[in-house]
Amino acid sequence: MKLGVTKLSSAVRLALSLGAVIAVGASGTVFAQDTGSQDTTTKPSQEKAQTLQTVVVTGSHIRRVDLETSNPVVTIDAAQIKATGKLTLGDIVQQLPAVTGGNINPQVNNSGGTGGSSIGLRGLGAQRTLILIDGKRIINGDPNSIPADMIERIEVLTDGASSVYGSDAIGGVVNFILKKDYQGAQFTVNYGQSGHADGRSKGYTFTFGQTSDKGSIMGGVDYNKTEAVLAKNRDFSKNAVSIYGSSQTPIYSYVGGSSFPAYGRVQLPSQYRGTGPGQYNCKNVALNPGASGQNIATDYHCFTNADKYNYATVNLIQTPQERTSLWLKGTYNLGDHVQTYMDAYHNKTSSGFQLAPALLGSIYGAVISKDAYYNPFGQEYSGAGLDYRARLVSAGNRSANFGTTTDQIHTGFKGDFNLLNHDWNWDVGMSYGHFSQQTITRGLPNQEKINADLGPSHLDPATGKVVCDSGAAGCMPFNPFNLFDPNSVAALQAAAVPAISNNFAIERVYSADVNGGLFDLPAGTVQLAAGASYRKEYTRSEIDPLLLIDPATGNCTLGSQCSSPLRGGYNVKEAYAEVFVPILSDLPFAQMLNVTIGDRYSKYSTFGSTNNTKFAVEYRPITDLLLRGTMSEVFRAPTIGNVFGAPISDAPKLSSDPCDGITAANPACVGVPTNGSFVNQDVALGQQIKGISSGSQYAGFPLGPEKGKSFDLGFVYSPSYVPGLSLSADAWHLYLNDTISSIGAQTVLDLCYNGATQYCPLITRFPASSANPGQIAQIVEPTGNLGRTDVAGVDFSGRYSLPEFSFGKFVVGLDATYMSRYDQQTAPGTNANTVFHDAGHFMPFGSSQASTCPSGGGVCLFPRWRGNGFVNWNLGDWSASWRMRYIGAFRNGSKSPSQDTNPVQGLPGVVLKYGATIYNDVSLGYNFEPLNTRIDVGVNNLFDKQPPFLYANNTLNANTDPSDFDLQGRYYWARVTVSF
Repeated sequence: MKLGVTKLSSAVRLALSLGAVIAVGASGTVFAQDTGSQDTTTKPSQEKAQTLQTVVVTGSHIRRVDLETSNPVVTIDAAQIKATGKLTLGDIVQQLPAVTGGNINPQVNNSGGTGGSSIGLRGLGAQRTLILIDGKRIINGDPNSIPADMIERIEVLTDGASSVYGSDAIGGVVNFILKKDYQGAQFTVNYGQSGHADGRSKGYTFTFGQTSDKGSIMGGVDYNKTEAVLAKNRDFSKNAVSIYGSSQTPIYSYVGGSSFPAYGRVQLPSQYRGTGPGQYNCKNVALNPGASGQNIATDYHCFTNADKYNYATVNLIQTPQERTSLWLKGTYNLGDHVQTYMDAYHNKTSSGFQLAPALLGSIYGAVISKDAYYNPFGQEYSGAGLDYRARLVSAGNRSANFGTTTDQIHTGFKGDFNLLNHDWNWDVGMSYGHFSQQTITRGLPNQEKINADLGPSHLDPATGKVVCDSGAAGCMPFNPFNLFDPNSVAALQAAAVPAISNNFAIERVYSADVNGGLFDLPAGTVQLAAGASYRKEYTRSEIDPLLLIDPATGNCTLGSQCSSPLRGGYNVKEAYAEVFVPILSDLPFAQMLNVTIGDRYSKYSTFGSTNNTKFAVEYRPITDLLLRGTMSEVFRAPTIGNVFGAPISDAPKLSSDPCDGITAANPACVGVPTNGSFVNQDVALGQQIKGISSGSQYAGFPLGPEKGKSFDLGFVYSPSYVPGLSLSADAWHLYLNDTISSIGAQTVLDLCYNGATQYCPLITRFPASSANPGQIAQIVEPTGNLGRTDVAGVDFSGRYSLPEFSFGKFVVGLDATYMSRYDQQTAPGTNANTVFHDAGHFMPFGSSQASTCPSGGGVCLFPRWRGNGFVNWNLGDWSASWRMRYIGAFRNGSKSPSQDTNPVQGLPGVVLKYGATIYNDVSLGYNFEPLNTRIDVGVNNLFDKQPPFLYANNTLNANTDPSDFDLQGRYYWARVTVSF
């Protein structure tokens, strides 16, 4: 018996029918459907007109029967989504060849852990890629927050579209198209795990729907959970391996890590340096394991790379994540020409990260009194005194848990009417989005309590205990030079307290749209789309007082990960118009010639107004060939965080210090000795420094929008003599002026040194009179309009649906992107300007290029070639798919000093070359028709391809780039789907 005719099924269908009477549902715009990945339709428009209604394709508001237009659109349909075995949409979209650069995903532990993924088309970052649902803005740009089971397909516009959608649509648009007119119900269970028997994922979805002549309703539940994976469980990530060299030594690698080690890195007072008895021929020492730290002459040894802390073992290469989503979509026909609609979803995500134990150090506000009982050196260790660094292993690992909630609703009325014998459609609606995130941070000891414990103290002869001279309640003197002493362990654990912070954001959008025919020309109907909208954004954050930063020092009570509250908002009023003009039709060598002109006016409450236009041409000389070209103005408005962001702590790394070895004064080198002897110790050791990241207002930098132009010129060829074949290519070029970016520490330092004096006040060095003259105390990293970005390349796509054979039906396809150019200029028109040529290169952590990496994550990779290929097979109830992901060869480093990418610590000018990486994924499925059940199984990364080894001194995570490469290895998955 089929499940579809059971009593349960009948009851469900009856309930859904009754529910449809009161339902309201989703967007009124019909979107184009495509079964390939890019412009695969081969039929001429005349035949389409007989079989398709007019639709709106992503990249335009004009309703048309043509799926192939001037807009280069990549499509991922539901079947392709399911064939990947992925449970979240971000994992799928990040694999597109057009997505590159430093994107965040759940593999990014350091600076990640929110469970989210970012999508940066053309390497321009998530902030320049607009995320839509059914053509409408959403508050949370994280695609993982969108329930995957509510999506029918994903349309990706790889062209600038500010004239169509407004701000942020620079690199392109990712438009998630909702399912519609769903009938019945479906239950799906998913399970997967890696070949190392870890990283287990599981999930289930339940979807239901009913459609009648009065309207439709559908909804569902989506749940998935993925477990954490420790870096120590993979050979490539279990150690923090750095690579080093010099003019006197060959290049070599060593297991190192952080100069904040478990046994300390203690700067010696000058009287203990030398070659005499009880002295050390070095500047810094580390404790001998098992020693008390109280005997200066015997308890220490000179600090070397071997003493660095291997933080890798406790880090994660897969952060934990758990999601629950509810969604509902419906329509109700109020009459023959009026309909009300609504779509809404709720997502709750729990996630987190885990890092090595917290840092205790002079640079982070630790003060060890010279009069502390346990201080055998008799001198103060502080920011103005001697340097002390240690890793608080006994306090446990640092971690954070994120609870993120996203609510989004689109609702309104839509309809159609006839005006002068032309059909028109209208849509009046509103959108509301609410985002909240609670963060609980653990493993950060209270710096104020620790400093009290490390203050003046003495041994009480009456009790035999060490007591604080201050007499403060709860004071627990401990030995900072032996953090494994039981008293030290107790004091540190007592000082470790959790901190709770919250972020909130609200977005409201009111819009009215209309489109239809104006008048007829010999080649067709001139069409108009127009509309207006009002959008209001508001953001507020609340920071735990223990994490509240002191801007003067960059420190807070919990020592690191300091932050500040944020509150601000803006509104924008917009109006757009788009006109489609058919010029020629059905003529020799001019089967079709169309022109589209668009314009959008935007007025922001924060910076003023902007106007952006678009001009597009489609020319079909013969039926089989479409030639297309687009020129668009693009812009991005400053966000609330860009403008109002208050100071928060950062841990940047410098790849070089221009003040090393200077013999003449420079405003970037205040406090640096000018006798040629200066060496930046953090640079020499490859260590992070202390930074403060902030918005433009805090740093006193004026901030305006970034503007530029996008160009696309291409063709689509679908030869009638080879049915089922479609080929396309698009050459693209985009440039941006006055790019909005967080100006990283390396860039601030370099610009100041080279004459951009407005950046010099952001640099603080220890004074010449201190124990560490000229060493960097902190650098403020402001948000500003800095430089110009030029990106160019070519997209290729091909599809071929082979003739059906007795052994099945095959479809093969290939998508590829070649990046010919990715150039960054730091300060055009000034003597401080530097041009970075990033295409084909990896931008290591700490380099100037990576400091302006558009999507965070600490590093950026811009391979010249990226590609995806597939072969799909169907035979009756059987189906199978093979997919290949290709990430091209790249380089790390340059022989040119101006490029500032030095992968080998201590030896500039070295170039490390890496070959291409290829991943193979396979899946197999079978439909059990009598049971209305389908089973799918698959293996991702079939050949267990390991990621390129990039070394710890070049990366923040796992010795490699988690934004681009697979860290899990071979991964098995299975899915069972039951329909009724």
